[in-house]
Amino acid sequence: MDWFVFALFMAASFTAAATGSLFPPDQWYKDLTKPGWTPPNWLFPIAWTILYVASAYAAMHIALHENNAVPMGFWAFQIAANTLWTPIFFGLKKLGVAMVAILVLWIAVLGTLITFFQLDQVAGLLMVPYLIWVSYAAALNLNIWRTN
Repeated sequence: MDWFVFALFMAASFTAAATGSLFPPDQWYKDLTKPGWTPPNWLFPIAWTILYVASAYAAMHIALHENNAVPMGFWAFQIAANTLWTPIFFGLKKLGVAMVAILVLWIAVLGTLITFFQLDQVAGLLMVPYLIWVSYAAALNLNIWRTN
């Protein structure tokens, strides 16, 4: 394990996560009609912390492989796309635009997962919960957009 490389990926992840503290759920979000399967607000930072650590660890594994340009490009794409959703949803309050942003994120995470798997199965598996969570979040975004 290369702790310095892992720390770099964690720094990128925490930078993306910072948008959550810049644009936290407010009264507007509380007043939205949400489905019964909406998780409690306290769960989001816990889930994202776990996902970011797993993703950074997976990225560190891939960064140490040869021929890693495409997987690293996908990882950079997904972390950039991840950074956009919160300001669009909670900051701009644009549910439809947030839906597009989360679909872009979903594609980026899927690309990351597939290309990671090609180099390292453990790294690929570590991205599976991330794709599941983004799929769930996309379904939630879609439901909130359609009902509001």
